[in-house]
Amino acid sequence: ELYWLEQAECDVPDGDGWLCADEIAVLERMPVPRRRADWRLGRWSAKRALAAYFKLFSDFHAFRELCLLPEPGGAPEAFVGNRPAGVSVSISHRGGLALCTVMPCKAALGCDLELVEPHSAAFLADFFTREEQALVARAPAADRARLVALLWSGKESALKALRAGLRLDTRCVNVSPVGALPGAQPEAPGSAGWLPLHVRYTPGRSFYGWWQHERGVLRTVVADPPPLPPRHIELSPVFVPDR
Repeated sequence: ELYWLEQAECDVPDGDGWLCADEIAVLERMPVPRRRADWRLGRWSAKRALAAYFKLFSDFHAFRELCLLPEPGGAPEAFVGNRPAGVSVSISHRGGLALCTVMPCKAALGCDLELVEPHSAAFLADFFTREEQALVARAPAADRARLVALLWSGKESALKALRAGLRLDTRCVNVSPVGALPGAQPEAPGSAGWLPLHVRYTPGRSFYGWWQHERGVLRTVVADPPPLPPRHIELSPVFVPDR
C-alpha cells in the first residue's frame, strides 16, 4: 500500500513547537530563508501524514514524537518516540506545495512534485535519454510541457528511491509513462486519477509507480516493491496550543 498527502505553505503553523529537538538543530544550520521555508513545509506535510497513518492525536506533542532525520544519503527516515517507525517516507516540495508519500514497509521509495512549465531544447539534450527525447518529439506541441515535466519528475522520484538524488546522471534512468499522450491506455480502475509509471535504471533495476496531473501540478511516485495506486490520507483538525 502507498499513501500520499499534499500541504501548502499556508498550512504550516508559525513557530517551531511541532519540531523535535534534533529537527530544530537541522533547521538552525540552514541560513537561507527559502530553504528553511521549504524544509519546514516538507516536515509539516510528513508529520501530518504520519500522524494520520499511525492514528495519533493531531497536536504539537504528537508531532514532536514524530521525528524525521536525514539518512547518510539525505533521504528522510521516520522515528516515533526515538524508535524507527518501520515505514518508508519520501518528501518533495515545489512552488509553495509539498508532497509526502508513505509506504508501510522498508521500501525503495521516491516521490516528486513539479509544476508544468516550458523547458528549452538544451534542457532535454542535457538531461534526457534518446528514448525520452524521441517520445517528446512525437508528442503534440500542446502536450510537450506536461510530458517533459512528467519525465523529469519520474527521474527525480527514481533517483530518490536509489538514495542518490541528482548526484547520479539523470540519463541513467529512463522513464516510461502510461497515459501521457492522447489515445493512450486509460487509468486503472480504483486508481483515482493516477496512471502507471515505469522507470528503468541502467544497471538493470526497475521501479514501478504512478503519476498524476492536476491543475498544473505534476506528481510522481515510484517504489520497489511495486506499489498499489496511491491512497490519499484523510486528515483531522490540528490542535494548536495557546501561545
